[in-house]
Amino acid sequence: MFMAYLPPASYLQQTPQGKVAELRLELNSGGKKDKNFTTKKIALKKIVANMTMSNNDMVALFPDIIGCMTIQSLEIKKMCFLYLVNYARMRPEVAVKAIPVLEHDMEDPNPLVRALALRTMSYIHVREFVEATVPIVKHLLRDPDPYVRKTAAYTVAKLYDHDRNMVEKSDLIDRLNGLLRDDNPTVVASALAGLMDIWERSDAIKLTIDYNNASKMVAILPDCSEWGQTYILEALMSYVPQESGEAVLLAERIAPRLSHSNSAVVLTCIRVVLYLMNYISDQKQISALCRKLSPPLVTLLAKGPEVQYLALRNALLILQRRPEVLRNDIRVFFCKYNDPIYVKVTKLELIFMLANEKNIDEVLTELREYATEIDVHFVRKAVRAIGKLAIKIEPASRRCINLLLELVSTKITYIVQEATVVIRNIFRKYPNQYESIIGTLCEHLDSLDEPEAKAAMVWVIGQYASRIENSDVLLEDFLDSFAEEPVEVQLALLTATVKLFIQRPTKGQELVPKVLKWATEETDNPDLRDRAYMYWRLLSTDMEAAKEIVMGEKPAITAESERLDPVTLEEMCLNVGTLATVYLKPVQTVFRNARPRKLQDSPCLQREAIPSPGSGLRGDSQKSLSELGMGGQAVVVRSGQGQKIGDMGSAVSDADAYFASQRVGGGVEHEDSFGGDGMYNQGGYVVSQFAPQQVVYGQGGGGGVQGNSNPDLLL
Repeated sequence: MFMAYLPPASYLQQTPQGKVAELRLELNSGGKKDKNFTTKKIALKKIVANMTMSNNDMVALFPDIIGCMTIQSLEIKKMCFLYLVNYARMRPEVAVKAIPVLEHDMEDPNPLVRALALRTMSYIHVREFVEATVPIVKHLLRDPDPYVRKTAAYTVAKLYDHDRNMVEKSDLIDRLNGLLRDDNPTVVASALAGLMDIWERSDAIKLTIDYNNASKMVAILPDCSEWGQTYILEALMSYVPQESGEAVLLAERIAPRLSHSNSAVVLTCIRVVLYLMNYISDQKQISALCRKLSPPLVTLLAKGPEVQYLALRNALLILQRRPEVLRNDIRVFFCKYNDPIYVKVTKLELIFMLANEKNIDEVLTELREYATEIDVHFVRKAVRAIGKLAIKIEPASRRCINLLLELVSTKITYIVQEATVVIRNIFRKYPNQYESIIGTLCEHLDSLDEPEAKAAMVWVIGQYASRIENSDVLLEDFLDSFAEEPVEVQLALLTATVKLFIQRPTKGQELVPKVLKWATEETDNPDLRDRAYMYWRLLSTDMEAAKEIVMGEKPAITAESERLDPVTLEEMCLNVGTLATVYLKPVQTVFRNARPRKLQDSPCLQREAIPSPGSGLRGDSQKSLSELGMGGQAVVVRSGQGQKIGDMGSAVSDADAYFASQRVGGGVEHEDSFGGDGMYNQGGYVVSQFAPQQVVYGQGGGGGVQGNSNPDLLL
């Protein structure tokens, strides 16, 4: 014998002709015998299931659904209200007939029914519903039940989204402000959430919190739910300390939230502590708070990979602003075998940032293991990290190079190619120091098939043509496929050929005319053609000047190219835990309508601690013009007077440095430290010189509010 059973999947059957009539019949059947309304519930479940599958045939049942709303069953009301929210904008003339039913339900003795009816009305963006909700929500903001008051607080924010002018003309915002004095912590948190949402959307409302209000908000934190705590902590970002002691006391009082089990609470608390640090003058207090920030970030690494990734991206940001955080915790960022690739890559960036002379041996041992894994993408980034460490930590450069040579000896193609690229960068950082490894690179020319690796090897051959006996032969091998090569390789070959001719004229005198002819007559690329014409005219005019320009000393590169623009860094630290910090982009780049944030003026604002363009984050490549000239002297060119050829190389270097420094304000987007996600460059010469680059202009404007038509909130 088979039992009759209707599985949930059967609710999703495609609605054929006549199915609507069947559902209507089921909705109106049952009568007095069906005391539990079982038939109606089954029919409503079928309707909701079809509705979620975007089956618009269900809209024909609107009058029947409104008839079912009067049934005193919470389960039936929920399904009817869900139907109403979904189809009200399609059939507004029918939907308005439900308003009397909803208004009646808002007087129901059950607070769940009252809150459900109010929430349903606030969701419907139809003029009649919005206008009918205003007088009702005024009454329910004073409801005796806290659950209803909490729902009413959210309703005010929802109404502001529907019609801000109507809400601003009414006294709803003042009434919502009054809920901040409510006895129930959940209601206070909901009122704050509503006010914050209104403030985010409005240019006419200013959110102001003084110390007394901030202190009361912190006092109710332990009694709130995890989301209520998040709302309160978010609101504390609008509090501007007037004394350093206030900021210290408030930071100490919210510090226990750092040990919360919810990652949203932890990250929001970290954001508030970082914000308050800008108003603390005592460095000992700042150091103590920084030590408190490390454990929660490390604890988040024990959660799932998605939360790990969020914590790691925020750690990258925090380390740039407060390097004391996580200074001694490099081991926790070592990769595990089962970490997803996006977590491994971010950990690799953090390992690079935390590496120093004390832990470099431990780091190199770990990177050696990463470079032998089976994930090609991760291996490439590990090899690139080793090369960048050689540039970052000069005393360890020999150990890094030995490790790179050890990896090259494996003859694995992608390892050899990455190693070639980073060794080129090492040569640029330490000219005339490690040329003994050129022979090892030349033994693996056949392994190079990627444009970046080819361009790097060609640069090495051209730069050290006088020390490589068969440099002309090696270049000729590359020139055989000149026409088929990508532009970056062609540019490298052109420059390398000119360098060969300058250093060894007899070896390069046959190659130079041929390459210049190809580059000027047989190419469509304007960059390649212009560079070739420049070299041609330079070589035919003055060989000494050509030598000084082409072979002149250039500014040293730096590995610190992943630092954010200082102005962006300040804004990002005020948005820790948001999606913007995952991308490490300005907030308005990620959320177009987001309100930009900045530190507000205060007598205790530590201005010297605020990073400004050109302060604190510059590397060796970003020195001033006078520091980059020959002998530390700037080159001065006077009108009407000739300049000695001997100063030409210095002038070119100074010009390069000057134009590099002009990029500091807007930042330059490029590959990340190890060839991944884009970050902001501080100017100067970056390690990934062949990475695709795109100018990103800084966002203008501050966080100021224009206009003040409504009274300040939370005065």
